[in-house]
Amino acid sequence: MAKKDLKQMSAEELYALAQKKEKEEEAKQKEAMKTKIAELREQKKVLMAKHRKELAAIDAEIRALGGRSGGRKGRQSGASAAILELLGKNGEMDTKSIRSKLESQGVAVSNLGQTMAYLKRNGKVKSTGRGVYKIA
Repeated sequence: MAKKDLKQMSAEELYALAQKKEKEEEAKQKEAMKTKIAELREQKKVLMAKHRKELAAIDAEIRALGGRSGGRKGRQSGASAAILELLGKNGEMDTKSIRSKLESQGVAVSNLGQTMAYLKRNGKVKSTGRGVYKIA
């Protein structure tokens, strides 16, 4: 099919040609974005590896000086440990009782709901009813 001159094309043909061109440009733009995203992800991956390596070196230096390094690695501390201790002693407790016992011990309980959800998600406690928990 021979190409028509733009002046000889009908309005419908011009419209169809414009739509086709728009779709081609969209596809090209999407492909460019995908390429850019892949490049950025690769950059992130390299930076994260470098970061982990540098942190490991710092942790090793801290350990060499006799200190403890970074993360908790499974040990419960603060409110979580206190909650687990309470539930271990008392069995089943509701959040109101847990809150009052922790406050009497001087443990901060401003995020009790989040802490309970965290412990439940990690399989440390289980819910036996609405707002009632026991050791899992």
